[in-house]
Amino acid sequence: MNEEWSLQFKTVQANLKKATLDTAIQSLLALRSELFCCAKSWQKTFAPSQFSAQPFVNAKGYHSKTLAYSIWHVARIEDIVLQSLVQNQPQIFFDKNYQGRINAPFVTTGNELVKTQIAEFSRQLNIEELFSYFEEVKLQTDDFLRKLQFENLRQTFTPADKERLQSLSVVSTAPEASWLTDYWCGKSVKGLVLMPFSRHWIMHIEAGNRICTKLEKMAE
Repeated sequence: MNEEWSLQFKTVQANLKKATLDTAIQSLLALRSELFCCAKSWQKTFAPSQFSAQPFVNAKGYHSKTLAYSIWHVARIEDIVLQSLVQNQPQIFFDKNYQGRINAPFVTTGNELVKTQIAEFSRQLNIEELFSYFEEVKLQTDDFLRKLQFENLRQTFTPADKERLQSLSVVSTAPEASWLTDYWCGKSVKGLVLMPFSRHWIMHIEAGNRICTKLEKMAE
C-alpha cells in the first residue's frame, strides 16, 4: 500500500474515538480528496478508450482490472452501503438515472466479473458520466462524514437490513460477489467508515495507478 496513504489511513483508524473523532473525520476527508484528485488525473491523462485497457489481465490483485472498473466498483459499493444500508434512502445511481447516463449494462458492484469480462464491461461505459457519478457519491459521503457523531459509529445492522439490501438486487448472487452483503451487514458504521469509505479507495486507486504506469510505458 502507498506509504503516505497508509499513514493517513492509520491516523483515521487511531482517532475514531470520542475525544478525537473530529481529527479522524478531517483526516479522512483530506485522504478521500487526495485519492479522488488522483483518480481525476487519469481522466486528464488518458483517452476514454484507455479506461478499458487491462494490461495485467492474468495477475492476482486489483491491478488486474481496468481504470473504468476501479472507479465503478468504488462508487457503486459506497453508494449502496451508505444510501441503501446505512441511511435507507435511494441510491444516487437510481435517483439520478446514472445507469442510463453511464450506459451501464447492470447495477451491481461488478465483483462477479472475471478477466476479459471486465474489459468488455468497461468498453461500454461513458467515462465522463462515470466520473460525475463518482464525484456525486464522494460528496454525499463526505457530507455524511462531516455530520457523523460518535454515537453513530456504534450503529449495527439487523437481519431485516440484510433482507432489505438483498431485495434491491444490487449485489450479484455469484460466489465472487454474494459474500458482500454479509460482510457489510456484519460491520458497525465505524467498520464501514474504515472499509469501504477509506481503505477500499486506497486499494483500488493504488491499483489504478499501477495500470496507469503500465499504460504510459506501453505508449513509449
